[in-house]
Amino acid sequence: MPSSPASEPEDGRPQATAPEAHDDVLNELRAQNAQLEDRWKRALADLDNYRKRAQREVEWRVGEAREALLADWLAAIDSVERALQMASPDEPLYAGVRALLEQLEASLARHGVRRLGAAGEPFDPERHEVVAVRDTDELPDRTVVEVARSGFALGDRVLRPAQVVVARGPAAVPE
Repeated sequence: MPSSPASEPEDGRPQATAPEAHDDVLNELRAQNAQLEDRWKRALADLDNYRKRAQREVEWRVGEAREALLADWLAAIDSVERALQMASPDEPLYAGVRALLEQLEASLARHGVRRLGAAGEPFDPERHEVVAVRDTDELPDRTVVEVARSGFALGDRVLRPAQVVVARGPAAVPE
């Protein structure tokens, strides 16, 4: 197609465009670049947030599975403790069952599990569950008298509260 005489000079070279047209194109390219850079930064931030969220979820699920496994072991410890209560210390099997209990407790301790509830400590509703109240003037009010079933904690988290009998002092007994 023949070119119009107004768009090309007589020597056949293309005519230079006006500097304003270059500035418009350059500004448009800069705006597109800024837009693409913003989308790229947002995509990176979204990816980083996803990674963090996925890591938290994995940690939560691992912790949940760990606690479920520990709860099963706590049931086994309860059974061994009941067997010890029914056996006489002079029976030959008693020493073996006692050694088994110590081995189970040592294994749990290596994983950060500690026993909760001991006679003489103050009652704490976060760590203890009251199964009975005993009137006594030998111990201060709201003191653990007896542990019916040990509780266990993993770090600061209570896996199972201790079931305890709590003292009620004479001042707390209504007359």
